[in-house]
Amino acid sequence: MTPAMITAMSVAYDQLLDGTIQHLQELKEHGVRFVSLSPETLAGLNQPPVAARARSQSVSPAPPAPAPRPAARPPASPTPILPKPVEQKPPSPQALALPLPTESTAPAPAPALSPEARAAAFADLRRRALACVRCPNLAAARKNVVFGVGDINAQLMFIGEAPGADEDTQGEPFVGKAGQLLTKIIQTMGLTRDTVYIGNILKCRPDTPGQASGNRKPTPEEMQTCIPYLHEQIDLIRPRVIVALGATAVEGLLGKTIGITKLRGQWRTYRGIPLMPTYHPAYLLRNQSLSEKRRIWEDMLQVMEKLGLPISQKQRDYFLKAAG
Repeated sequence: MTPAMITAMSVAYDQLLDGTIQHLQELKEHGVRFVSLSPETLAGLNQPPVAARARSQSVSPAPPAPAPRPAARPPASPTPILPKPVEQKPPSPQALALPLPTESTAPAPAPALSPEARAAAFADLRRRALACVRCPNLAAARKNVVFGVGDINAQLMFIGEAPGADEDTQGEPFVGKAGQLLTKIIQTMGLTRDTVYIGNILKCRPDTPGQASGNRKPTPEEMQTCIPYLHEQIDLIRPRVIVALGATAVEGLLGKTIGITKLRGQWRTYRGIPLMPTYHPAYLLRNQSLSEKRRIWEDMLQVMEKLGLPISQKQRDYFLKAAG
């Protein structure tokens, strides 16, 4: 193997290693604590770096220094024949490949907790979230920390982006006009707010300095800072299905995507749980056309089917023109 080939392999290996480290850091920022690796990947990681193997295989040992010549030179010893090194292929990029951040690698399942232990863990999580001051600007401007509401044993979990003014005042998510519409959607599915769990990525309302009213979109940094609380909520509740409400919530969970218009209605996975992206209820307050209502309802029908909930013909026909 030529020095040029060794150098090329070393550069490729370093690039692959840097990419892997960067990816693991991105996963950590998204709250992923564990990464599953195949046996082949582990075997590849246990091998020495490519360049080191190449150098050890391609460079033969230097011959011993010649001894001083005696008066009577004995016959020369035969040069030992070394076995030809066997070239080993470096692990392929596919063998070292890890899931992309948008695939949301599922964390290793934690041991199932008893109902009492789960309630205690949830109470401790709530206590820590209510005292959180990780974002000083949000902590200074908030009226209440909006932790979440509903059944901690729920099969269905709704996740929005952040509290608004009404939520900040009452300390409960989705209580404004958009929240009232979400309640109607939940009831139309045959459920109640008490049988699902509703939360947000941010537990505090994004501050709006100099504004008496209105809301703003949370920043990526704010969502990354606060999302570990949501991860603990998900891991404790263990819902069977998650519904992400709106483009910002989807971005906070899955990262940059193709956009909510193209993504809604298509199943994704988050922390090992089926996730349905759909429009935020506030969207229907701005656009109340029958076709848009039907699109959100079709997403909810998929959720109901995934959960095995009974669906009547009347429910299937909601927001269809023929239903009149």
